[in-house]
Amino acid sequence: MEKIECDVLIIGGGPAGAVSAVTAKMNYSDKEILVIREFEEQLVPCAIPYIFGKTLGSTKKDLGSCGQAKQMGISTLIGKVVDIALKDKIAFTIDKAIHFDKLIFATGSEPFVHESLQHALALDGVFTVAKNKDLIDKARSYIEDKQDIVIVGTGFIGIEMAMELINSGKNITIISGSEHILKGAFDTEVAIEAEKILLDAGVTFIGNDRVSEIIDKNSDNIVNSVKLKSGKIIDTEVVILATGYKPNTQLAKKVGLPLGAYGGIWVDEYMRTLNHDIFAVGDCSSRRTFITKTASKVMLASTSSAEGRTAGSSLYGIKYIKDFSGTISIFSTMIGDTAFSSAGVTQEEAIQSGMDVVVGTFSGMNRHPATIPDAQKQFVKLIATKHGGQIIGGQIIGGKETGEMINIIGLMIETKQTIYHVMSMQVATQPMLTAAPTNYPIVMAAIMANKNIEFS
Repeated sequence: MEKIECDVLIIGGGPAGAVSAVTAKMNYSDKEILVIREFEEQLVPCAIPYIFGKTLGSTKKDLGSCGQAKQMGISTLIGKVVDIALKDKIAFTIDKAIHFDKLIFATGSEPFVHESLQHALALDGVFTVAKNKDLIDKARSYIEDKQDIVIVGTGFIGIEMAMELINSGKNITIISGSEHILKGAFDTEVAIEAEKILLDAGVTFIGNDRVSEIIDKNSDNIVNSVKLKSGKIIDTEVVILATGYKPNTQLAKKVGLPLGAYGGIWVDEYMRTLNHDIFAVGDCSSRRTFITKTASKVMLASTSSAEGRTAGSSLYGIKYIKDFSGTISIFSTMIGDTAFSSAGVTQEEAIQSGMDVVVGTFSGMNRHPATIPDAQKQFVKLIATKHGGQIIGGQIIGGKETGEMINIIGLMIETKQTIYHVMSMQVATQPMLTAAPTNYPIVMAAIMANKNIEFS
């Protein structure tokens, strides 16, 4: 068996693993960093839905680059760790023994399928949204000449796939156990606006129902319909299970690492396990929310990247006294020509958690004057604590600038800014790029929240 030595071994080459490696090298330039990953070609996970339509159209256009790692002197090995001797600090592949000083688990996540539907994965025409180029190529090839498609799940992946496929001329039915799409990321009034675009595009949406069975009526191992909890039967040629992901922790469990909420590897706020020579980052780690500190199922590349930076800089001691305090659940997506973004807690989530909150909203245009050719309507909602005005959540509907505006709100949440800070915030505005300085929407939403505090 070949012996390999390194200072820091990172298992997994997704966003969390890659950022951990780069950060570790920047902080500890004299250390030998080795990343081991299963696949030669790595997909950019967030862009997978766009492979199925005209936006990308191919996995070849959705490959992540390893250029930065190579330039920085970070080593990469294609393989799979099958066991680890934690006490001896040796990780084993089939033919290699890798000796390390520090270890980072960045094994990511894998598709979650409810046990009642797992048997159907053996049928032709039933697919999950795996982060695996070969499996995505297989799914895309199969779907290419099919017309009727059922998508189970109305999170970001399900909605983005529905829009790509409907724009490719397919007949799309999307099914959710919730009343509205994008549950948890948006309050009802924002979700309804996203839903309107979906329906106007021709997608059939069935809410408040669930798939209870995936059917092969002809006993030929090919899916041809789904049965819903309500008893309704929907004929289909393809079923896509966009039902979320679960932490990939088989290896961690095998070697005895403690797990936390929702099956992720337990870590402290510096991403350390109970053994401070072993870290876990990304979707495989256990997470908590920034605001309520409760366990979180959120799996985002932005959160994973932040965790990677925290771990990479903390390998040989706490260099920066800034711990990772939880996910702020910051999202963005495009539905048709409209962007939807969210950060922090929703108003509905805050109320359910027993928080005393106030809301400020503002609607306007994203350009000034409104006659600028690409001007779109823009809506901003801020959620703040009633006592003190601390911003704990925000949602935006608008044009592509929404993707960066939500990052402003995200920073406000992380730095515990109040609506009083925002009311006097200075902003750079330009007619072709932004709303008017006289009614910049984030500022105006803060003013409206303050008004609701004063008159409540």
